[in-house]
Amino acid sequence: MQTPGDVEDPFLNAASPSDLPARALLPPDSSRLREGRPGQLLGAAERKRLMHAVIDNLEKHYVDPEIARKTADALLAHEKNGDDDNAADGGAFADLLTKQIREVSQDLHLEVVYSQEPLPDLLAEPTAEELARYRKALERDNCTFEKAEILPHNIGYLKLNAFPDASFCQATAEAAMATVNHADAVIFDLRDNRGGYANMVSLIAGYLFDHPEYLYDPRASPAPQSWTHSPVAGNRLADKPVYVLTSSSTASAAEQFCYDLKMLKRVTLVGERTRGSAHAGVFHRIDEHFGMGIPEARAINPFGKTDWAVTGVEPDVKVKAAEALEAARSLAEERLRKK
Repeated sequence: MQTPGDVEDPFLNAASPSDLPARALLPPDSSRLREGRPGQLLGAAERKRLMHAVIDNLEKHYVDPEIARKTADALLAHEKNGDDDNAADGGAFADLLTKQIREVSQDLHLEVVYSQEPLPDLLAEPTAEELARYRKALERDNCTFEKAEILPHNIGYLKLNAFPDASFCQATAEAAMATVNHADAVIFDLRDNRGGYANMVSLIAGYLFDHPEYLYDPRASPAPQSWTHSPVAGNRLADKPVYVLTSSSTASAAEQFCYDLKMLKRVTLVGERTRGSAHAGVFHRIDEHFGMGIPEARAINPFGKTDWAVTGVEPDVKVKAAEALEAARSLAEERLRKK
């Protein structure tokens, strides 16, 4: 299920495969699509057309056909009762439909999205030229690995501002991890990390275990790539203390990294609650202004019934994002002193 279009491109000015495939995950910050409200005014006929398009997408694509049917019936009942009559503009109607489908499905990954600006026509696959431009953009930005260094007291520090596709950036990731390989503790700084690819999450997390671990991803059914490739040859970090810095901007794949490693009791999260962008839905464009995110895979969460959708991941040590690095360094130094 994971394709170059399954994530938001971390580069604002780079041509990216993320803008191209017809089946793309919802953007990490879908609220951006709601800017400029109120949107277009909708009449009864237009609301009816959109609602039936939502129903059609649910019945064709939602992972649970029975829930899709019950949700469709509920939408039709709301329409018959006149519950949609006061949703006069696009943004309000999208919000109302989202509320109605979640009430029945109890699935926070289902979402109807309105964009005041026209949504682009999405192509099936990125071209070779676009992939080449994307690769060059990654290379210019060192695959978003901003820093990899050793701090005083032999504490490794790695600042990563996205989780780029491992097929492009594996060598860069391995070089960064080699820089901190002999550290006595490691700090991952994800305060500016807005997400990316699960394959990079798995690659980096693999260094933190001496055996394969399953990493829950709400975007995909379990597959061989759902497990870390641990142990990593020559790695010395599998038993070292690990701290992850978070902020309210930490999103998507970065939240997967935080959530799974916290659930596995492998890291200490320091900072702020993350943004709450689970990105579990494949994005289906309805027309120029409306689309919806629909979970199409039956992901298995071994840790509980909920993930980080909407609520975000709660840090173990709550501090302002600007103070998180100093707090994590203090925690690491204290733990190393005790050893």
